[in-house]
Order: sequence, then structure tokens, then C-alpha cells
Amino acid sequence: MRNRAFVKHYYLMLIPGFAWLILFSIVPMFGIVIAFEDFNPTRGFFRSEWIGLDNFEYLFLMNDSKTIFINTIVIAVGKIVSNLIVPLTFALLLNELRVTVLKRWIQTIVYMPHFLSWVILSGILLDVFSHNGPVNGVLAIFGINPIIFFAKPGLFPFLIIGSDTWKEFGFNTIIYLAALAGINPALYEAAAIDGAGRFKRLVHVTLPGISTTIVLLAVLSLGNVLNAGFDQIFNLYNPIVYSTGDVIDTWVYRTGLLNLQYGLATAAGLLKSVISFVLIVVSYTLASKFANYRIF
Repeated sequence: MRNRAFVKHYYLMLIPGFAWLILFSIVPMFGIVIAFEDFNPTRGFFRSEWIGLDNFEYLFLMNDSKTIFINTIVIAVGKIVSNLIVPLTFALLLNELRVTVLKRWIQTIVYMPHFLSWVILSGILLDVFSHNGPVNGVLAIFGINPIIFFAKPGLFPFLIIGSDTWKEFGFNTIIYLAALAGINPALYEAAAIDGAGRFKRLVHVTLPGISTTIVLLAVLSLGNVLNAGFDQIFNLYNPIVYSTGDVIDTWVYRTGLLNLQYGLATAAGLLKSVISFVLIVVSYTLASKFANYRIF
């Protein structure tokens, strides 16, 4: 009886979490009906005209739809690849550093940007890359005319990918460092006795030792193929770079909240959610098969 009473306290602790989940994740899902209506806020869900799949058909006929899907995939895939390679490389280099105090300081400094919001970082980036910013100041030394970086459609995706990598690679490095710490030191000693240098130990001991972690993170990242990062892009983009920087989330925001085309915006958001759900299921299936990772 005492154990049952003790367990009840745990269930009581779950109530706030379930309330939050229901109010902000489950109840709003009833709004997907807007995707199948010519929604009018004054009429509400039940009295707006039902138009079936017309919003989806119109979405695919629009010229913007192809652009936003391509931009989303290009930026998202670029972020995924960069956030896999850069943290892994940095973790391997940091792991070779033998000065413990310096290693800890470097690790602390590089993951600090992770804790800053994009509202703050976007202001910093816009100032750094502005017409009179330090980047153009350095270019002026070499006789290069000032460049308005965030007004160049060709440069914008690279700036988005690069700035996201700079913000997150330090934090992602922790995962690889944790995996590196789990490698048996005896393997390095045995390799050294056999005459293996640092590079050969890296290739034959370190990389195989964290291969499961690398595969797991790569597979799980597939679920984010259509998540290019609304908050980052929204704070950095402008109409000049819509051709290469406008993604599904930012387009849904402008179409739904600014242009008041609620049905069309909801259709685009629902389509993205369905595709993302399928990708998440696929990614967890692959993670279970290749990395023996399971949630349920």
C-alpha cells in the first residue's frame, strides 16, 4: 500500500506535463480542418465553406511552392551535413589535446553560442556582416569593395548554414566527446605497441569506436530534412533573398498571418508535417536496424 501511494505522487507530477501537451500539442491539431476549407474567421471551423483538396491543388500549381520546398531541402540538408562533420572533426581534434585545462576552456567557449537565442545572434551577425561591419573592414584592407552579405541571394543559404553550424557545433561536440570517452584506453595502448601512430590510431581505433554514434546521429537527423529553422531565417532574411532563403515555415507565416490566406498556409503546414512524420518513422526504423537504437 505504501508503494502504491508513493507511485501516485509520480502520477501527480505528470499532470502539468500532460496538461501542457494537451493544451499546446493536441488541441491545436483540430485546426488542420482549415486546410480543407475556405476558412473565414468570422464563420469559424463549422460554418466555413468546405472545399476539400482545393488548397493542396492550388499549392502545387503556385510557382512559389517549388521554390520554398527546394530552399527548405537545400538549407536543411546543408545544416544536417555540416552539423555532423564539423562537430565530429572538432571533437577528434579536441580529444588529441593533452592540456586538460585548455581543453576544458575551449570546450566551454565553443558551446556558449548554443545558449543564445537567434534574436540576439541575428543582431550580432547583421552588424558583423553589415556594410560598415568588421568583415567588410577586413575586405577593404585587400582592396575589395564592401559587400552587403545578407542582401545577396547567392550567399544567403551559406550564411544561414554557416551561422547555424557556428552556433551548434560546440554543443554537438559534447555527444562525440562522450562517445570518445567510452573507448577502452587499452585499445590505444595495444595499437601504440604495434607501432601505430596518432593518425593510424584515429583511423583504426577512434573512428570504429564511435561509428555507432555517428550512424545514429546521421540517421536520426533525417527527420529534420524539412526543418530549415524558422527563428533563424525569420530574423535574418528580407524580401531581396526570398528566392533562396524563403522556406516552408516562413512562407506559411507570411501567407497565413500577413496575407490572411489561412487555408492555403494550413495546407502547406499540414503537408510538411505529414512528410516530416514519415521521415521520422523512417529514421527511427533505420536507427533501430543499423545502430540498435529504440525508443519503444
